[in-house]
Amino acid sequence: MNLAGKNVVYLGGFGGIGEKTCNEILEHRLQALAIFDLTLNEKILTQWQLKYPNTKIFYQKVDITEKSQIEEAYKVAKERLGHFDLVINGMGFLDDRRIVLTLQINLLGVINSCLIALEHMDKSKGGRGGMIVNISSVAGIEPTPIMSVYSASKHGVTAFTRCLAGPFFASSGVSFVTVCPGMTATTLINNMEDRTIYKFDIPPELDANKMKRQSVQVCAKNIVKVVQQAKNGSAWLLDVGELKEIEFPVMWIPPMDS
Repeated sequence: MNLAGKNVVYLGGFGGIGEKTCNEILEHRLQALAIFDLTLNEKILTQWQLKYPNTKIFYQKVDITEKSQIEEAYKVAKERLGHFDLVINGMGFLDDRRIVLTLQINLLGVINSCLIALEHMDKSKGGRGGMIVNISSVAGIEPTPIMSVYSASKHGVTAFTRCLAGPFFASSGVSFVTVCPGMTATTLINNMEDRTIYKFDIPPELDANKMKRQSVQVCAKNIVKVVQQAKNGSAWLLDVGELKEIEFPVMWIPPMDS
């Protein structure tokens, strides 16, 4: 996707990977950027508005655990922008002790956001098509014992996104893409051993504190590269600064009656 002149919605744009990704995409002469987030960061928003005066940039409060707030946010964005070309679901939460909240933010929130956005973007319903990018994780493609609840939620994101990219939704004109960052230097991964559902001795090969981490800036640049080149249904690994498309093996083909 060529980002120039596009209307973009970013969920979770005021921190970590989201903030840096918004910085990157704003360099591509967007028409508009709507930030959906729980809390307004007025300083960052003002900086963006001053630096990019030709781009309409605004904030809409969203508690991703509340479907009604997601619906209202997209309604407001549609009224203000007319349409949106790109949606990036970037909100995330990591604390396996809080199982319900983890699933609400990381999985159910993404599901609701996708389906609500699709109602506005679907060409068969009068929309203009576009792209929805869901940010999963390496924990969404590889079982990750130290954060098993988080890993389950992100596996759900990966599977759900790949499902939406299937032939049943082809008439929508919306492509669905999965992004799976590796260990990235954000506050999300600090002190993970204090946010597990049980205590255990961590073997050296699973010690997150010893794993290589990519910078948030590098991760953000690669997310933008994915948006620019990804095809429908593709999934991308963004790890230690490298960008690679993931090839999933086919594990089952349904047997059919002749």
